[in-house]
Amino acid sequence: MKLQLIIFVFIGFSTFTCKESNPNNEIDEGTIQNNIYKSEEIGWEIEIPDGWEIVTMEESDAFQKKGLDIMEPMLDENIDVSKLRNLLSFKKNMFNLFQSTSEPYEIEYDGEWEENNKALREFLLDAYQQEGIEVTASDITTEIIDGLKFYTYTFSLYDKNGNVILNQIMYSRWHNGFDFGVNINYNDEDLKTEMLTAFRNSKFRKIKKSKS
Repeated sequence: MKLQLIIFVFIGFSTFTCKESNPNNEIDEGTIQNNIYKSEEIGWEIEIPDGWEIVTMEESDAFQKKGLDIMEPMLDENIDVSKLRNLLSFKKNMFNLFQSTSEPYEIEYDGEWEENNKALREFLLDAYQQEGIEVTASDITTEIIDGLKFYTYTFSLYDKNGNVILNQIMYSRWHNGFDFGVNINYNDEDLKTEMLTAFRNSKFRKIKKSKS
């Protein structure tokens, strides 16, 4: 099962202290210049909306640890995140956040990646339920962004009174040899629109692999 998004699903319940930093120090791969993020490995370009903060590596490490502490007991094994790359992540506040990750993924048979994508949705749904969180999940659908097909689905989390406290939109695609994922957390429709608009305006290009 692919694990890149699992470690980020509980981020909406953490708080962080803002600090000034060079945004290029806060990503594992790619560059940020003039509010434009570019990933050479994924061949992805996205414009960061005005007024949003870059998530720091310190915060990303905290997200990862929190997720691993929850997920590893469920799997009864250690999760290897050594090849996981934190790409661009930006936030408005603790409940409205955009995250992207990549991980090298070699497909061994037809349909393997799609199978794992479906299994991930079920695993995440079960993880929420085991944490005692009331949650609903949409079916997996597809969306075309810059000519590429992404798989997408949404989780909605509720409080004890049945009110939605957080929504999560998951996007994923096998691209240029990587399992590429985007997670959009929101509880504000206007901020959701800002994040979705930025992602839907992404530009992608095919990467030419060097011959060995």
